[in-house]
Amino acid sequence: MSALGTGTANGGISVLHAAGLGKGCSVGIELQCEVKLVKGEKFPSDEHGLLETVMQVWTESGYPQFDDIGWEIHSDIPIGQGLKSSAAVACAALRALDNASWTGLGDFEIVDMAVEAQRRAGCTITGSMDDAWAAISSGWKLVDPSVPSRESILMEGDIEENLEVLIGLRGSRVLSTESFDFVSHSKLFERALASLSGGSILSAISTNGMAISASMKDDDSLRLCNSLIVRGALAAGISGSGPAVAAICHADTVGVAETLEDSCEQVIRTRFTRPIGIEEEVDRWE
Repeated sequence: MSALGTGTANGGISVLHAAGLGKGCSVGIELQCEVKLVKGEKFPSDEHGLLETVMQVWTESGYPQFDDIGWEIHSDIPIGQGLKSSAAVACAALRALDNASWTGLGDFEIVDMAVEAQRRAGCTITGSMDDAWAAISSGWKLVDPSVPSRESILMEGDIEENLEVLIGLRGSRVLSTESFDFVSHSKLFERALASLSGGSILSAISTNGMAISASMKDDDSLRLCNSLIVRGALAAGISGSGPAVAAICHADTVGVAETLEDSCEQVIRTRFTRPIGIEEEVDRWE
């Protein structure tokens, strides 16, 4: 089919779950999602109807309407694992619409519309603004999802390059977020926020993971993350609302991947996203 426009975004992992304290932080990883706006009716599997709400938000925002169109999605991001697949699809679809209509939207507009589309589709309880930022920009951003994106960024920073991110997929999600007990574990979320505010993003990832494991009553994930730390991971924790576990380590660390492989159905190796221009420069010297 003829592509009218193409957009890309990437997955991410959680640094601070927004449902814990009302502030969220995620960081991008190099698992890519590509969405194409195509001529003719073509609708890929979309459990929440997210692409439909993306189009609703797009047209209600006053941007050009498209008739007789469909979508194609090509994504490396596992669905329903806490790896920000919904935010990536929403952002990539909006970028495809922007590309097709030559509207020249900035990141703020993309994030705001992605958040609204996800809320309408019911695939988020917080709006996932931090996830949307992670899907289209490098580094981390601590955000307040209750305000527009231009006012949302409370803190931001970069993360050490050349770290390996290992993702352990532990099967399908069995609990809904509504069943999580966030309130009883607010102290752990506060510790994660304090670590992030102090510049210790890796500590924040681990502590946030502990808080989510406790909120889910998921003792297996807590034991797994502790084992990963013992074997040399710099950080380990459930991402998003799980069930995927993310471990961050140096590329030459021995034992982390093996521990994940023994406990998970699949292990994905990736790294954090890098600023535009950095990858090309690094690749020149590799």
